[in-house]
Amino acid sequence: MIPEGRIPDDQPLEIGSLLFEGLDQIDLTGPFEVFTRLPNTTTRLYGLTDAPVTDVGGLQLTPDGSVLDAPQLDVLHIPGGGGQEALMRDEALLHWIRRQAEGAKILFSVCTGALICGAAGLLKGRKATTYWTVQHLLPLFGATPVDARVVVDGNLVCAGGVTSGIDGALRVAAMLRGDEAAKTIQLAMQYAPDPPFDAGTPETAPEAAVSAVRNATAELTARREQTAREVARRLGVSVPTDG
Repeated sequence: MIPEGRIPDDQPLEIGSLLFEGLDQIDLTGPFEVFTRLPNTTTRLYGLTDAPVTDVGGLQLTPDGSVLDAPQLDVLHIPGGGGQEALMRDEALLHWIRRQAEGAKILFSVCTGALICGAAGLLKGRKATTYWTVQHLLPLFGATPVDARVVVDGNLVCAGGVTSGIDGALRVAAMLRGDEAAKTIQLAMQYAPDPPFDAGTPETAPEAAVSAVRNATAELTARREQTAREVARRLGVSVPTDG
């Protein structure tokens, strides 16, 4: 668990990000940009193996090693993406995530990385968020969904979809090294979002855009729900038959 107040800069930190086939690279690289700027901190990528993977857009990424090479991490960062689906049934990986989470100061999920954490049983009784099209699945993992870009519940930090990972990582940075360190990182990154359109949430986007995204992700969302219901049965979470 994370101690009260900031961790002194002379205490080294180990941050590890999970790398897997079909992840969304911004879920990974947005927070990675923040974490590599933290003082006295080692940031590494760990894959299921040590082989390169390809993200949903075709970008190749190479891990520093496999999950078996990882030391006990201070922060375990779980990104999302379409490839998350297979990991929810990978019991060996879920065991590794549970073991790392037990000793970590912070467990940090981005986007549908929350579903992986849920499959590991780490969301039961916790507040959480995830990508907007699958927020309704969080109760299947025993979690209370919160519609927010970042949700903090103890040492669990969940960021919503894709770009929310930067916000979440800055929150994690503040928890680790203090607000001033996080503010310095934000300025160094010149992170001052000013999008050209107010269409970043389903509440503010035009209905046509909302429908387009829902339609484009409908098949994947259905698969995610089926998997989430399988996990709910395994975890003993009582859920409705439909919805």
